[in-house]
Amino acid sequence: MILSIESSCDDSSIAVTQIKTKQLLYHKKISQEAEHSCYGGVVPELASRLHAVALPQILQEAKPYFDNLQAVAVTHQPGLGVTLLEGITMAKTLATFLKIPLIPVHHLKAHIYSLFIEKETLAPLLILLISGGHTQIIRVKNFDHMEILATSMDDSVGESFDKCAKMMGLGYPGGPLIEQLALKGDESRFALPVPLRNSPLVAFSLSGLKNAVRLTVEELGGSEAMSEKDKADLSASFQKAVKLHLIQKSKKIFAKESIKDFAIVGGASANQYLRRAYLDLCREFKKTMHVAPLEFCSDNAAMVGRYGIDAFERKQFIDPDAIDIVSTKKQQSGMLL
Repeated sequence: MILSIESSCDDSSIAVTQIKTKQLLYHKKISQEAEHSCYGGVVPELASRLHAVALPQILQEAKPYFDNLQAVAVTHQPGLGVTLLEGITMAKTLATFLKIPLIPVHHLKAHIYSLFIEKETLAPLLILLISGGHTQIIRVKNFDHMEILATSMDDSVGESFDKCAKMMGLGYPGGPLIEQLALKGDESRFALPVPLRNSPLVAFSLSGLKNAVRLTVEELGGSEAMSEKDKADLSASFQKAVKLHLIQKSKKIFAKESIKDFAIVGGASANQYLRRAYLDLCREFKKTMHVAPLEFCSDNAAMVGRYGIDAFERKQFIDPDAIDIVSTKKQQSGMLL
């Protein structure tokens, strides 16, 4: 079995996965959303302190599996340095104490492996990764070859949802709140700009759209003066503009790529409005669409453990004294390291 740990942001999670069958034997996640909601976003130092309490509590429940563990897998990049450190410290301690290998896991690769929890790995794949920190289209050839075809120039999809929700005084996390409000809204009321609509660039950019939302909120007198209808209509209009932007840029890649399997992963992939838009796009280009179960879209240790199985089979281990946190900036290259 592999014990896996996830602490890249504000979710404390531990899982135990059987290597041979890929069966998820144990999985628990403690969310910090309530503690961060009053700040309108994640406070790193607070998140770190909460991980220091939650992770040992979850680990206590996983102790019955210790005798059967063959490796420990842990997210080590990218993410918040102070929160990654909590998981890494626990993983190093376990690997040393139990005398088992340590597997470092790239967080974005783990999101891809959320598709394969209790399943066989599928490749090649085209992946749209939309999360709180990243917006990317990735060509997955196999375990060792994953290439970024398009990435964000500024704000990610998840980050933009959160920030726009904060502007409207909706709370945190913003993605689910905007999605629910949009169901009651008129998506044609506000003519928000579709980013890079006339640009040949195959990239993503949401800072301009986010600023347009800010200006609209100001024109309506601020979040306190906005009616529920104003917020619903603006949520729907914003969500529509994000969809049009993602689809427009994805079409350019779909037209060139012969890979027939496409998947959406990451926290924002739980958005049903975006899922339906991509299902239509896949039908247009005769591709098969895959999504992870909703419970595994956001950060979780089950996806870390599933990646860990394929890494274990390739003996991709690291000395506990050598594992380190790699800054997010170093990951903005053309290849996933």
